[in-house]
Amino acid sequence: MMEEKSTDSILKNKEQGFLEYVREDPPYRPVKERIRDFKAVELPLSEYSVRCQAARCMDCGVPFCHAAQSGCPLSNVMPEFNELVCEGRWREALNVLKSTNPFPEFTGRICPAPCESACVLGINDDPVLICKIELAIIEKGWKCGYLWPEPPEVREKAKVAILGSGPAGLACAEILNRAGFRVTVYETDLSPGGILRYGIPDFKLEKWVIDRRLALMEKEGVVFECGVKGGEDLSERYLKSRFDAIVISGGARTPRDLDVAGRELEGIHMAMDFLTQQNKRVAGEPVESPEINAEGKNVVVIGGGDTGSDCIGTARRQGAASVTQLEILPKPPDARSPETPWPLWPLKLRTSSSHEEGVHRRWSVSTTSFEGDGKGNVRCLRGAEVEWGKSKSQGPARPRKKEGSEFTLRADLVLLAMGFTGPGCSSLIDQLNLARDEHGFISRDSDCMSAEPGIFVAGDISRGASLVVHAIADGMRCGEKVADYLRSR
Repeated sequence: MMEEKSTDSILKNKEQGFLEYVREDPPYRPVKERIRDFKAVELPLSEYSVRCQAARCMDCGVPFCHAAQSGCPLSNVMPEFNELVCEGRWREALNVLKSTNPFPEFTGRICPAPCESACVLGINDDPVLICKIELAIIEKGWKCGYLWPEPPEVREKAKVAILGSGPAGLACAEILNRAGFRVTVYETDLSPGGILRYGIPDFKLEKWVIDRRLALMEKEGVVFECGVKGGEDLSERYLKSRFDAIVISGGARTPRDLDVAGRELEGIHMAMDFLTQQNKRVAGEPVESPEINAEGKNVVVIGGGDTGSDCIGTARRQGAASVTQLEILPKPPDARSPETPWPLWPLKLRTSSSHEEGVHRRWSVSTTSFEGDGKGNVRCLRGAEVEWGKSKSQGPARPRKKEGSEFTLRADLVLLAMGFTGPGCSSLIDQLNLARDEHGFISRDSDCMSAEPGIFVAGDISRGASLVVHAIADGMRCGEKVADYLRSR
């Protein structure tokens, strides 16, 4: 009876839900509890709370949230599924969501939600909780049995090889398989998922979530072959002789390095190596040497983005003595900066669940050198504060060292999380004779095809490192272009 009254109140107030209900973000597990394991930190909202959040949607005449240019790269139609959720029509909401997003269980957990920054309600209030409503829809679908294998009724003869099983490769495979083509996904690592599995910590994305989706894709006909290296186990001749189209979706994991004195010391590592090792430990996979562990160490993370945040949470769980995060850029404002007005992605201070677990954050600082203990191990970091200003040529702002601002930090483990510069070297790419641009990314045309006919490119390996949701959108687009190509032959 109580649930019925609650439902009646939501439906009664939904036309002015944005006035009746305040935004309610999902709670986190207590810090003292969650830093003892690698399980998800976020707790789900109740069904009643999710429906109240959906009622906050204003059903705008022009919904900027699902415009790819300002909001969701997948063009999810938020007002439609928000209304269905508000009314408790979960199965219909799932059908609407599935029509644009193949993997809501991924984006609902790790997407920073550009759709919410473009929400009209966000102009003068907290935006609608779009991302977590999507997550609630897909999890309701899994729980209630609304998702089951749906292999295509007709199979085409054409075969497609996809090299790389990250978000772009998986999205491309999903589109092509549903179109009836025979799809084989090749992955270098022991299990599919790419950065979803090996780059994102379990406390943000538990790997059973990936396995559940992969199992469904396999039942629908997608073939996964892991532990296979392109250019070694897979040659150009093999691929071209057995497949009608090839998709390269290997990502862009070459990290940006730091060229300062002392960089060669032991204990200075790339952030992704650190994260990947821990994900493998959790999964029970073998970890390569040397092992990187933060237990009992003074950890310094250089870089203020998501990867840096993930390093903080991982170091905390490994038992770091202290964690400091350094960022060369100035500290962002607490609220949206006037430089990024609505509906642009806002420049503002972001505090993740990992930051809440204990870290000292410093902005506008630059690392100048590392010093060792005389045995080849890093023991301290030397840096200085910087000021930002226009160059004399009126080009982009550049940092200038502040005189007398030098400082020293104890550092037993340094993790470089300064972004990614490109896809790096690949013998298979060389064998396929694929052209690269000036930054090393694989060139392609407007149909996602490289200069070599029948060889397509999807995701970060062409467009540069970006959000998972961008990679999914690009993989879907590439899949559609590959299907058009195969049908036109």
